[in-house]
Amino acid sequence: MGAFGRNHARVYQQLQQAGSVRLVGVVDPDTARADAIAREFGCKSFGSVEQMLTTHSEVQAASVAVPTVLHREVARALMEAGVDVLIEKPVAATLGEADELLRVALEHKRVAQVGHLERFNPAVRATLPLINRPMFFEVHRLSVFSPRALDVDVVLDLMIHDLDVVLTFVKSEVKEIRAVGLPILSGKVDIANVRIEFESGCVANFTASRVSTERVRKLRFFQAGQYISVDYARQDVLVCSVGSAVGAAHSFATDANEWGTRPSVNPQIQMAKPPITAEEPLLAEIKAFLRSVRDRSRPAVSLEDGRKALELGLAILAEIGRHAGRIAVGKG
Repeated sequence: MGAFGRNHARVYQQLQQAGSVRLVGVVDPDTARADAIAREFGCKSFGSVEQMLTTHSEVQAASVAVPTVLHREVARALMEAGVDVLIEKPVAATLGEADELLRVALEHKRVAQVGHLERFNPAVRATLPLINRPMFFEVHRLSVFSPRALDVDVVLDLMIHDLDVVLTFVKSEVKEIRAVGLPILSGKVDIANVRIEFESGCVANFTASRVSTERVRKLRFFQAGQYISVDYARQDVLVCSVGSAVGAAHSFATDANEWGTRPSVNPQIQMAKPPITAEEPLLAEIKAFLRSVRDRSRPAVSLEDGRKALELGLAILAEIGRHAGRIAVGKG
């Protein structure tokens, strides 16, 4: 029941008030913390997963928001007990652990969704129908320093959100990775810059930092006739079109008539915004998870998706390690 675990409990309580789910309880070995959250959200508290499963066998679904190194242990125990799971990102600490979760989910016929939150961002959802063949991405995710989630490097803490989104947009295998990263305020990589080339020819540049003086969450990309800018934080999409792409931009801009299509400084370029329905991404994520639990359907972000993002993140960290070795980082 850390900061994000509490957010999950808050959303489940919100859905409970809507009558779609019942929040049974929260688990934390810090029982004082668990008791405080349980009082806040009107549920029971438990000091361990085992205690919860023994006391309340009716539990059907659970969010796993423990430190990454414990994802395998906790999610496996829940799935083996017949509980469907929403596992926070990254899905596991290693590919071997991710593969074990895949095996357990298949063996016990469990729904297992991975918490790649930005997939449920209304701006990302509005962008998906616009994708044709993206060729160049520029992605920035910057945060001020916080002791939260220092059990993993910035690549698996922050950048992995964007890796998952770009993998979803591009749908191509990775051809080459170039990366550099440095520890600044922790013992792990706190800032990283990555260049990925895909087999499709698309190139993506990523910058992630948890030691910035500002908070930035932006993704920009180019495809034939279009430049598209996604602001995750504002849940906003801007589309700049030229040539034949202008007609498509105008059609969805007409639907979003509060903004419309606008000419830019260059009259050959039209700017437009697709219609977006604002929604808290975590609420959308948990609602999608619960639909899969009820319908026994494939989750929106599967374990396989989570494994792909983890595999790419780990490959980036390996390349950062090789680069550090080449330039003798940390040597006197």
